[in-house]
Amino acid sequence: MPTQPTDDELELIRQSGVALRVGRLSLSAGTGSYRVKSSMARIARAIGVDRHEAHVTLTEITATSHRGPSFRTEVTEVRSVGINADRLADLERLAGSLAARTAAGGSATVDEVSGALDRIERKPPLYPDAVNALWAAVACAAFAFLNHGGPVEMGGAFVAAWLGQLVRRTLVHRGVNQFGVTMLAAALACLAYLGVVTAVHALGATEVRHAAGYVSAVLFLVPGFPLVTGGLDLAKLDFSAGLARLAYAVMILTSAGLAVWAVSIAVGLSPDPEAAPAIDPSVLLPLRAVASFVGVLGFALMFNSPWRMALGAAGVGMVANTGRLALVDTDLAPQAAAAAAALVVGLLAAVVAPRLGVPRITVSVPAVVIMVPGVSAYRAVFYLSNGDTTEALAYGVQAGLVVIALAMGLAVARMLTDREWAFER
Repeated sequence: MPTQPTDDELELIRQSGVALRVGRLSLSAGTGSYRVKSSMARIARAIGVDRHEAHVTLTEITATSHRGPSFRTEVTEVRSVGINADRLADLERLAGSLAARTAAGGSATVDEVSGALDRIERKPPLYPDAVNALWAAVACAAFAFLNHGGPVEMGGAFVAAWLGQLVRRTLVHRGVNQFGVTMLAAALACLAYLGVVTAVHALGATEVRHAAGYVSAVLFLVPGFPLVTGGLDLAKLDFSAGLARLAYAVMILTSAGLAVWAVSIAVGLSPDPEAAPAIDPSVLLPLRAVASFVGVLGFALMFNSPWRMALGAAGVGMVANTGRLALVDTDLAPQAAAAAAALVVGLLAAVVAPRLGVPRITVSVPAVVIMVPGVSAYRAVFYLSNGDTTEALAYGVQAGLVVIALAMGLAVARMLTDREWAFER
């Protein structure tokens, strides 16, 4: 005869379920595995769990809660990979407040935490789909300028990114396969860009720098959060989560790159680098600062960040990216400039994020996403699809080195400002 669980065992079941729910909400919001584990452990302790352990990948969590002589292991799966900075901030505030209560000798009940999680989960996105797509359009227009485009290219990238992100967001919310949606959104954005610039050219534009805006129009698809958090997971020796995130990011980039390649072949375009337009350095520096600020702001808002959080990320990103571009102009290796800029982002985020009352990752990652070499990655896929392995290898290695440098810069900043990163417990 099976024995009935005791009251203590039933309570452990409820506590374990709440801790696992915290992890599921955190993982679905796009944070790294370290933050998922930390949030689960802090809330588990606050509701009476003696010890909590978890194994986290990109889409799965296996967690064990211990209480006295009893333990319970549960598994959950998160099929939707997305970014929700506002949810991350809410969960971090909840975990922080409960941890402070525990440190003061207090505790929380399962029902209290469940109610808080209900409110967080039911909270709708801050911006409707069309407005979210607008933020992607703003970011890509800024990218077009930073990639040596002019007003025509910026306008084309704006329209194309808005349409592509709107379609992407609509289809993803309906459960359509993410890789198929990525290919469709990339192809649609490319065609929309070409349509806009062709129409403007027909009206009398003297020059259209197709490549400057063509690739910029699809940069809203760059999986910056998985790339950066994957690198940070690896820095914490969490290889299962880190490698899974990086594999997901590579598949997203490949899906988008193949769509760009297909449209390029159909219309006879090549995403070759554009020469920089002749702009006086005294004018170029403030223009780059404005474009960097607007680009990071657009990405942060696209990640469902509140305005206060987004403005903090934009300020940090403006300082770091403008400095990075200035270093590249001095012929410093792009990966060295990227590492220095990411270090600056991490150090500034350590100061800015606590003052805003938000997780550091919600400030640092949007500020770094604008530095992710999406153009080089797309060009690598384009040339590989064309059979030009030499060019593909050159762009692919360049993109990979910059991504590694960004992750290293952020990791070093965390080690310098966070004891839990500096020392293994």
